[in-house]
Amino acid sequence: MPRQFPKLSISEVDEQVRLLAERVFAKVLREEDSKDALSLFTVPEDCPIGQKEAKERELQKELAEQESLETVKRKKSFKMIRSQSLSLQMPVQQDWKGPPTAAPAMPPAAPVLPGAPSQPVPASYAMPEYQRVTISGDYCAGITVEDYEQAAKSLAKALMIREKYARLAYHRFPRTTAQYLGHAQADTAPPAEGLPDFHPLPRPQEDPYRLDDAPPNLGYLVRMRGGILFVYDNKEMLARQEPHSLPYPDLETYTVDMSHVLALITDGPTKTYCHRRLNFLESKFSLHEMLNEMSEFKELKSNPHRDFYNVRKVDTHIHAAACMNQKHLLRFIKHTYQTEPDRVVTEKHGQKVTLRQVFDSLHMDPYDLTVDSLDVHAGRQTFHRFDKFNSKYNPVGASELRDLYLKTENYLGGEYFARMVKEVARELEESKYQYSEPRLSIYGRSPDEWPSLAHWFVQHKVYSPNMRWVIQVPRIYDIFRSKKLLPNFGKMLENIFLPLFEATINPQDHRELHLFLKYVTGFDSVDDESKHSDHMFSDKSPSPDIWTSEQNPPYSYYLYYMYANIMVLNNLRRERGLSTFLFRPHCGEAGSITHLVSAFLTADNISHGLLLKKEALMEEYAIAAQVWKLSTCDLCEIARNSVLQSGLSHQEKQKFLGQNYYKEGPEGNDIRKTNVAQIRMAFRYETLCNELSFLSDAMKSEQITALTK
Repeated sequence: MPRQFPKLSISEVDEQVRLLAERVFAKVLREEDSKDALSLFTVPEDCPIGQKEAKERELQKELAEQESLETVKRKKSFKMIRSQSLSLQMPVQQDWKGPPTAAPAMPPAAPVLPGAPSQPVPASYAMPEYQRVTISGDYCAGITVEDYEQAAKSLAKALMIREKYARLAYHRFPRTTAQYLGHAQADTAPPAEGLPDFHPLPRPQEDPYRLDDAPPNLGYLVRMRGGILFVYDNKEMLARQEPHSLPYPDLETYTVDMSHVLALITDGPTKTYCHRRLNFLESKFSLHEMLNEMSEFKELKSNPHRDFYNVRKVDTHIHAAACMNQKHLLRFIKHTYQTEPDRVVTEKHGQKVTLRQVFDSLHMDPYDLTVDSLDVHAGRQTFHRFDKFNSKYNPVGASELRDLYLKTENYLGGEYFARMVKEVARELEESKYQYSEPRLSIYGRSPDEWPSLAHWFVQHKVYSPNMRWVIQVPRIYDIFRSKKLLPNFGKMLENIFLPLFEATINPQDHRELHLFLKYVTGFDSVDDESKHSDHMFSDKSPSPDIWTSEQNPPYSYYLYYMYANIMVLNNLRRERGLSTFLFRPHCGEAGSITHLVSAFLTADNISHGLLLKKEALMEEYAIAAQVWKLSTCDLCEIARNSVLQSGLSHQEKQKFLGQNYYKEGPEGNDIRKTNVAQIRMAFRYETLCNELSFLSDAMKSEQITALTK
């Protein structure tokens, strides 16, 4: 049965939800209009009088609730449900190293869809013994039953919306959460079902640059309509406008779903519930560390061979032009000047220019260069300053050196850049346990960018088993439009995605691009998030093919059209047995709250951090350990999570994390490979189950069924 994206209509949305969403958008636009230079560093002050009045209103509401007989009955009912859930959550105390000696632990009961088993399938694994933190008493102290139900319903709805967008795009969604949302088969499903498909590593004797294994041409036709590429089986289907059955979210459905999530931002009960639970969870983890730190450390000490330095870790966010440290870049510049000063490296006004002449024109001698004068380190002065941040990619402030050393398209065909990347790759391979996912840029100004990038990859043999590639798309349509390089935004989208569809449909005519895409695992969307946009994204927004103004589309607009095309492409590639891509945009560093809402719907994850660190991965871990007082178990847990969210293949993750890495909790952790204590994994899993049970206990199974319609 073909996978289809369930469509919604604006008429089906509660008018109040839509009004709330529009109010949030309008408020964000007003805030951006009034933003000044210091607004990024100002802290809003809470009014003591307002806080007191709010507490008094909550108290009066709770007192009124206590006098209601109906409320008392419902509270008793919920208490009974909670007691049953808690009894199911408490696992049998066992030694995690040995086989289960009693009934195995099982996840708490969750509501399921009609016709499904009434209880989840028990998990056959042992749970470690440690000191647990539990809270007894009123199930929702400090919040009324009505508010509790409303918050639970809203949060469950948001999770279901995210699950829909994740599964249809072959993004990842937690199995435990899916169980609590009513999918009883989530825990027993095979690991590959509904998950991204990454190309496995070539075998030891296999050529990673092999070009003769391209699948045959399908003969499909591709046309863009309304900013989304549609695939047609043949000319007759194209004439009848009957595209191949590939799911995509139409604009109306997307704006409806976004309105639901935006409405949560202004929903008082939901905000109160989430705020209290987050505060509790932070305190709960502090208590867990205090009570179990020595037990976790004892586990790690008894784990032979493995420590933090020989567990796998992935740098999931780094630009390829920043993958080398400052000293490495400086050393390479000096080496090239010493060994090949008379080599022709560029051409200006029809005249060939040597490397020596380039430095002479800049009035500098490479011998005098230092790390400080190179000035490619992102420090305090670049915080929230994207303009200064971008300038850090120009060594010594000279764009000529950036074009020569840090670009894939130049007179030398990106040779210097490829040599530096390969040197970094060799260092990673020698370290054995470190991996990286460098970003390469596709701008969308021309469809030739993809073949050029693929040719650079193959010609200079940049493949490394310790690297996977992510494509970043800068949100700079306004610059291209102002220079008359693009007629409309739709053309930019076409330049970005059409070559990928053509290489998927007919790999034999695009062999280099077909090969390069095997090692590309995802897409990123990058630019200064704090840039102001006057446009409020909605179903009335102009289509990309008629967006001809020089104004840049808003963040949500970019994300929707990138996600929609990635979804169609992923489903087409999955049909062909080819690898799929994740959408991992920059999000959350600056800008409005609507950015996070858009990413919540469309992104697999947001591997966000500072791009230009120019530091080794191990140094970043060491600095983090000092700043945040992280333990060895903390560092190993972060390293394990970096592998999980990376684009490494299923086979590699099984090798690095354990055969059952895709399962949650202690069952999915192999301490012999990850050096993460089973106590820590049990705490994470039981805490997650407890929080999800609060949502499921507040809702009847028929309510969840109604929400999925």
